Amino acid sequence: MQADHRSRPSCNGAGRNLARLRSRASGFFESLSVAELVRETRRHVWISDWSRIADEHLAFAATARKDGSAQDAREAWLCGLTALEVARSLACPGDLDGTDLAEKVGQGLRGFADDAGPAIQPVEIDGPDEAVLAGFFLPARHHGSSAPVVICVGDEGMARGSMMSRLLPGSLCGTMSLLFIDVGQPSVRRPSRQEQALHGWLDYLEARSDVDPQRIAIYGEGAGAAHASRLAFSDRRIAAAICDGGVAMPAMRRAWLRRTIGMGPSVDDGTAAASLVPSRRIACPLLVVVGSRSMVWEQDALELQAGYRQAGADCSVAVPNRIPHPLGEVENFVAVDDFIFEWLDGKLGAERKLDAVTYL
Repeated sequence: MQADHRSRPSCNGAGRNLARLRSRASGFFESLSVAELVRETRRHVWISDWSRIADEHLAFAATARKDGSAQDAREAWLCGLTALEVARSLACPGDLDGTDLAEKVGQGLRGFADDAGPAIQPVEIDGPDEAVLAGFFLPARHHGSSAPVVICVGDEGMARGSMMSRLLPGSLCGTMSLLFIDVGQPSVRRPSRQEQALHGWLDYLEARSDVDPQRIAIYGEGAGAAHASRLAFSDRRIAAAICDGGVAMPAMRRAWLRRTIGMGPSVDDGTAAASLVPSRRIACPLLVVVGSRSMVWEQDALELQAGYRQAGADCSVAVPNRIPHPLGEVENFVAVDDFIFEWLDGKLGAERKLDAVTYL
């Protein structure tokens, strides 16, 4: 089944320009063809177009700030970040000045933080072995006395700003808070230290009066998906998890072996789905996003889901539409992010009926 996921609607009139730009970006990705994407000249035109769109929004944000319109400035910064992410998704090494792109992303994030005022908060907590752990907390825009929160853990080796620049626009009108953290810093590289750090962030969130301690979720990308799994396994305070389902289970070990020896996804080897359920199962609702976000292949995710569902557990799978790229794949990140926030809304807020397996 092909799911129809449009950009999430604006709320109370805010974010209309951002919603339109995200819808335009999603439509652009859906219209991409492999034949055009592999043509260097055509790809450079697209990168140039989206970079220009980003520059226009960043310039407008600076003007709106001078005119005293913080709301317009915030939205324009997020529009600029979205356009920059489209350009980054299309680029191969040499297509785009990576330093220039990183500088523009940094400019957009700093501008948004400045115009958001106290709405985006740098936070620090004590970590393992007297280490200081840093993060950014973005409170929900619309909530009562307390709101659900999502801990966002990026891939190791990737700047935290990269994840923020993509997810902040998708959460503009959200009803949940976001906490962006990095567990890949040198002081917490060992798995035991990483798990301690994540438990520390949970303690921090529980102590905040604007957080609902019964509605804390975790979302991990890349290696962060493995960290998210470990926390969901070990701490029952997690109410929902977007992760890889657990790196120790047979499906993950087979996937790692196939990647190591250069093989593609294997055909069904007759392994019983129930055998893929680990001895200790993630108790909260679980979403596995196939591809680079969790480094899990579709077959493995479906086998994992079958085992979980056979045990009566809540496990969903999302399969993004990934377009072959000269040096990898291009993903419609707008559609994926919108679905992730929709899934989280359903688990942490009003219950919604979503398909167990969604092809984006």
